[in-house]
Amino acid sequence: MVLLLILAIMAFAVAFRLSQRAIGGLLVGLWAAGVLAHLALPAGHPVLVQIGGSLAGWLVVGGAVALALGYRAGLRWLQARARPAPVAEATPKGAFSPAELERYARHIMLREVGGPGQARLKAARVLVVGAGGLGSPILLYLAAAGVGTIGVADDDAVSSSNLQRQVIHTDERIGMAKTRSAEMTMKALNPFITVTQHPQRVTAENAAELLAGYDLVLDGTDNFAARYLLNSACIAAGKPLLSGAISQWEGQLSLYDPARGAPCYACVFPEAPAAGLAPSCAEAGVMGALPGVIGAMMAGEAIKEITGAGQTLRGRLILHDALWGESRVIEIAKNPDCPHCSAMQKGLLGEQHG
Repeated sequence: MVLLLILAIMAFAVAFRLSQRAIGGLLVGLWAAGVLAHLALPAGHPVLVQIGGSLAGWLVVGGAVALALGYRAGLRWLQARARPAPVAEATPKGAFSPAELERYARHIMLREVGGPGQARLKAARVLVVGAGGLGSPILLYLAAAGVGTIGVADDDAVSSSNLQRQVIHTDERIGMAKTRSAEMTMKALNPFITVTQHPQRVTAENAAELLAGYDLVLDGTDNFAARYLLNSACIAAGKPLLSGAISQWEGQLSLYDPARGAPCYACVFPEAPAAGLAPSCAEAGVMGALPGVIGAMMAGEAIKEITGAGQTLRGRLILHDALWGESRVIEIAKNPDCPHCSAMQKGLLGEQHG
């Protein structure tokens, strides 16, 4: 009889598309009714015979379910405590207009993002270095996602050879500064965001000042010198660096963040490869859609980092081979003797022991 009642509840739930919470409530109600029946009716009553005849059995089942639910709730609590804090402020300011709520509805519907996550996106300040192949999809998707303030740093101008892959620019903008062209496209896509142009090359002299106003840095540069420079600047500022690279048919990305226990870029790549071993796109070419793939993945990782959703790429490196349609993820670790970030790690350890 109990089994039939459970089947009836499940059929009712499917027919009326009840939520898991509602189904759980019905099952708890069934269990409570069974316990009350055993307490109210005399031993041997026909109803008790139909539902098992033993109060102890009902109590054991209820206790087992309660224990399982408590274990599940405990795991969720531990996972929430173990997850790194989002890079944006926890209680962002600024309310959404009705137009913004409609625009971001598909994000807000996601359980892992919701309203609080979208508010963190709106409050976030992200710097994207490079408005070229990788920067184009990164900037487009961050703008569409509603990241409140996006900085664009690039000292280059749009050229005809860019347009095979740099989809944020257009033919009529050839000769225009890439930062200006990028802002025009981003604001046309989403007028609710703020775009800050930095039409300059990032150098050792200006990096600290440039990074000071941002929570997260995305590296879309195309050379090792720029990557090492950004790595050093982010280490000094204690800010996470989401870095990607592409060449020919292959790409990679990871989140470098020694301030929060992850390796820095130099931990994984201690020195630049010898000349000719890792040619640039200008030297070796690049498949046009590849920066779109890697750049979109970088934008997705930035959204996760800001909202606190899922598992980020701290300590993991994604390698993508577009020619053979293969991707793999490898674990990467800090180098305790890294000349770039080991001093920071030793300082953190000293503070903990002190």
